[in-house]
Amino acid sequence: MSDATDARLAAQYEAFPYPQRDPKDEKKRLVVGSPSHLREVDWWVFGARRPRSRPLRALVAGGGTGDATIMLAAHMARWGQPGTVTYLDRSEAALRIAQARAAARGLTNIVWERGSLLDLPGAGPEKFDYIDCCGVLHHLPDPEAGLAALLGVLAQGGGLGLMVYAPHGRTGVYMVQDALRLLAPPEQPPAARLDVARRVMRHLPESNWLHGNRNFADHLTGGDAGLYDLLLNPRDRAFDIPALHALLHAAGLSVTALMEPTRYDPATYLPDPKLRARAAALDPVARAALAEALTANMSTHVAYCVRAAEPTEPADPMADAAVPVGREMPAEEVARAIRPDGTLTFLFDGLAVPVALPPLSGAILRQIDGVRCVGEIAASLTPRGIDRGAFNKAWQETWDKLNGLNRIVLAPPP
Repeated sequence: MSDATDARLAAQYEAFPYPQRDPKDEKKRLVVGSPSHLREVDWWVFGARRPRSRPLRALVAGGGTGDATIMLAAHMARWGQPGTVTYLDRSEAALRIAQARAAARGLTNIVWERGSLLDLPGAGPEKFDYIDCCGVLHHLPDPEAGLAALLGVLAQGGGLGLMVYAPHGRTGVYMVQDALRLLAPPEQPPAARLDVARRVMRHLPESNWLHGNRNFADHLTGGDAGLYDLLLNPRDRAFDIPALHALLHAAGLSVTALMEPTRYDPATYLPDPKLRARAAALDPVARAALAEALTANMSTHVAYCVRAAEPTEPADPMADAAVPVGREMPAEEVARAIRPDGTLTFLFDGLAVPVALPPLSGAILRQIDGVRCVGEIAASLTPRGIDRGAFNKAWQETWDKLNGLNRIVLAPPP
């Protein structure tokens, strides 16, 4: 399934591999994000029930210059997760950069493939436990067909991590894209179009909405690849929450989580009790859509999904044997960030949201190291006069709030 626009898209990513990355930077940092952080996959896809010793077969469909592939493969190597990450992309230029990044890290658990995700169903019998498709579906001529291709190679009991563009937080982008289609038609060579885009950005009127949008910075800090992908991409479709839900529902998928869940809860932004009551009466999709419309700053949606016929039953965070762990920041560091008034402030694309935690949260978080189970953490606090009833109440509230913010998850069994 291809057309003239698809051919231009392929030419774009050969000329400007995205995102712009330098393999030398692997010595300085690991690019981390959602989807496909291994701890997120363990929890939001498999419910912390899939043993870490069981090999994981992962696919990154549309791997670009390697962010998700490198992150997931590095996490698997770091945390002793056997298995492989298969990288798939049709851009030779992007593939070379991703391979150089993996070589700089000495990663040996990556399988390299060049091709289109639309060819996956006929590529062979291999099935994948987890599939990452980040920033791809919204560029396809038929997103439904792309999703069907992914599901064709998803193993039973597996799941996906998806990212698509969202409309409200990209205010200004589509206006500038309209202008550039007139000044730099898609039929022109990528280098010529880029030159025009640079000139337009130097003289963009102050009234243009893009000037006030701080929800992304590709056109400012992403180099030529970032500027081109944001403003000159020949096919770029945004999905609001209802549209995303309709796409996934039609494919037989169920969302286990949007990142971060608290961000999609309108009560986060509505202190008025009457408004909260009205919001609570809405169905889950409408509530998430309300949060999107209220905040107006979501430029992407990240969703973890499983087949609706294979729902995930997550492990119980209150069980004695459950092992909580900080998703990226150690829980002890989260504890240090608690303000004297008992609140943590989180930023959702510049929107500051204070979250009130119970008084015992700090003491509990300092005991979370990814090794101690809940029963051991509770026992460690008993000598301080904290009985199990008080612990359970504080831990439940702490878990609900920090898990909703994707800061604390449960570790999988060995």
